[in-house]
Amino acid sequence: MLPAARHEAIVDALQRERVVRVSDLAQQLGVSLMTVRRDIELLEEGGRLERIHGGAKIPGDVSTHEPGFELKSTQLTAEKRAIAVEAAGLVHEGMAVGFSAGTTTWALAKELVNGPRITVVTNSVRIADLFHHVSPGPARFASTVILIGGERTPSDALVGPIATAALKQLHLDVLFLGVHGMDSEAGFTTPNLLEAETDRAFVAAARKTVVLADHTKWGLQGISTIAGLEDADEVISDSGLGADARRVLGERVGKVRIAG
Repeated sequence: MLPAARHEAIVDALQRERVVRVSDLAQQLGVSLMTVRRDIELLEEGGRLERIHGGAKIPGDVSTHEPGFELKSTQLTAEKRAIAVEAAGLVHEGMAVGFSAGTTTWALAKELVNGPRITVVTNSVRIADLFHHVSPGPARFASTVILIGGERTPSDALVGPIATAALKQLHLDVLFLGVHGMDSEAGFTTPNLLEAETDRAFVAAARKTVVLADHTKWGLQGISTIAGLEDADEVISDSGLGADARRVLGERVGKVRIAG
């Protein structure tokens, strides 16, 4: 594909999704990561996009865009499953486990539906459905599912004052928190103001907070901060996480795990 055609394809992808990642573009265009990075640099010089860590966004676009669940669930599936497998080892029989909404926490839920019997507390319609529809074997009981109420977002999260009020009455052994972005200054963020408020209530209700975030989340910023990096007890990411991100997280977070 000629450079001009690649540039138009990149801009078209931006118009559809508002935020694009270098790794996704390289795969779609059949070129190297370096080629995509050079294309993005040229397009930024022409004012057609704005570079961000690991990708690009529409120039001046405020970090309020929230991709739908269907789109996000098809991206970085191998990395998300690796993170989910690593996180599943932290869950034991009888625990009260919080799952915030997101495709990485959904991947974890898929690993746990036939695992230990737990009490699931979530604001994700998708995660609640996973646990609700599983058929327990003859030797075990199904997990208990508590789906909090609220207003539904594009990522199938239930958020807002009803969700927040429900979480204030609960006590969780561990929370698995999905995020839109993580940044050395902004911390863990989301593009949805109400979701940030609900996630803060999740964090307050949990004895332990484990953030599940693939490497492309580093350097991304949503409009609202959920928590600072130091507020997470653990972060689980994948092997693509860069050295600088590992250093910063290692200094600020209780523990950093890199999934195989």
